[in-house]
Amino acid sequence: MSEKIEWYKEFVNKNYKPKNNDVKVLFYYEAAKGMKVEDALGRIASESSSGTWTTLTNLPKLLPKTKAYAYNYSKNYTKLAYPRILFENGSVPCMMSGIGGNIFGMKAITNLRLIDAELPLDYVKGFKGPTYGKEVIKKIFKRKSGPITSVVPKPKVGYTAKEHAEVVAKAVWRGGMDCVKDDENLTSQKFNKFEERVKHMARVRDQVMKETGEVKDAFINTTAPTLKELERRVKLIHDYGFNYFMIDVVVSGFTAVGTASELAHDYKMAIHGHRAMHAMFARNPKHGMTMLFLAKLMRLIGVDQLHTGTVVGKLEGSKEEIMAMKDMLTKKEVGEITNLRMPQKWGKIKPVLPVSSGGLHPGILPEVFDIYGTTDIGIQCGGGSQGHPDGIEAGARAIMQSIEAYKQKISLKEYAETHNELKVALQKWGYLKPM
Repeated sequence: MSEKIEWYKEFVNKNYKPKNNDVKVLFYYEAAKGMKVEDALGRIASESSSGTWTTLTNLPKLLPKTKAYAYNYSKNYTKLAYPRILFENGSVPCMMSGIGGNIFGMKAITNLRLIDAELPLDYVKGFKGPTYGKEVIKKIFKRKSGPITSVVPKPKVGYTAKEHAEVVAKAVWRGGMDCVKDDENLTSQKFNKFEERVKHMARVRDQVMKETGEVKDAFINTTAPTLKELERRVKLIHDYGFNYFMIDVVVSGFTAVGTASELAHDYKMAIHGHRAMHAMFARNPKHGMTMLFLAKLMRLIGVDQLHTGTVVGKLEGSKEEIMAMKDMLTKKEVGEITNLRMPQKWGKIKPVLPVSSGGLHPGILPEVFDIYGTTDIGIQCGGGSQGHPDGIEAGARAIMQSIEAYKQKISLKEYAETHNELKVALQKWGYLKPM
C-alpha cells in the first residue's frame, strides 16, 4: 500500500519554539516494546490535541494552529507545547480532557505520567483563584501568622451529629485549636445528617467562642452527589455563620470545585480542599499525574488551603516533591526543577495555604515545621490528639504546647517538664512516625 496512513510524526518537532502563550507540559513516558521514541511521542502529542490515528481527506484551515508538538525530549522525559487556542477560557475540564485524556490508555505507551505544566498568564487570568488563600490567617483568625490548627474527629465515622459537636468539637476548641474538620468520607449519613451536624457545630462554636474569646471555625464537608445539593450545603453552612467549607476535590471533580469556588467568592468564604482519591493516580511514579500538578490546578480554580502531605506522617510523599509543591502554592512565581516542576507565574492568583496532615502527633510536629515553617501552614491532627490518655481536650492542648515549644526554640523534652499534656503525649507516642 503506497498511500500514507499515519501522520503522528507531524506532531514531533525538535525545532519548534514554544510561544509565550503555549501551555507547556512535562511528561514522563515509556514507549511500548518495539515502538520508536518519535512514534510514541507523536501519538501523545497528536491524540491529546488535534490528531487521530490516520491521515484525513478533508482538513480545516485552522489545523496548523491546533497542533501540539513534542519539542523537547531526552531519555524518558518530554515536553509538549499546546497552542492556547485549544483550551476554553476558565475551564480546567477542557484542558484536562486533552493533556490528561485518552493518551493515558494508548497501547503505544506502557507508562505515562503528567508531571507538571507551565500555564501561561493568558490562561491563568481566566480564573479567580482563592478567595483568601493564605490570608485566611489574618482575615479569618485575626492573627499575624500560623499555623492554623485543626482536628478530625476519630474514629473517621461513627459519631452522631450531636456527639460530633458535643464530644469532639467542644473539647478540641476548648483545648486551644482553631478548627474541627470532617473526615473525607463523612457527608450526610443516616447517623450523622449534614443539617444536624451544621446546627450542633454552630451552637457549640458560639458557646466556646464566648467562653474563650477566640475565633473558632470548622471544615464541614459539602461533598455531594449533585451540584445542586453542593450549592445547598454551602449556603446552609454560610447561613450558620461559618467562614469555611470543605470539599473532597478529586472525587467531586473539577466542575464541582469550580462551582464551589464561585460560591466561596460570592459568600466570601474559604475552601478547605481534601485530596481523597489522589493516590489512585498520583502514587505510581511512572504513570498517572503528580500531586504537585493537582495542587496547581486547585490553586488555579480557587481552593484556599489544600492537603499536601507531611513527609514524616503516615501518607506517602517525598520531601523533594512536597517542598516543590509548597513553593508552587505559596509563592507568586517559581522556577523550573528538572523533571519535577515547570516554571510558573501566577499573576493575581493568591497563594494557597498548604495543610500537613496524616498521622501527626505532638512528637513529630517539629519535623513538620522544619519542612514547612510555622507561618503559612495548616496543621491537622486526628488520632494524634484524640488518642491522648487524658482525653480529647488534653490532646488538643498537647498539640498547642508542641507548637509553642517549637516557636520558642525549646526542645519538646524540656517543654514537657512544665506542661503535663505534652509530657503524657510523649510518653505514649514519643517520636513515632506512623506507617
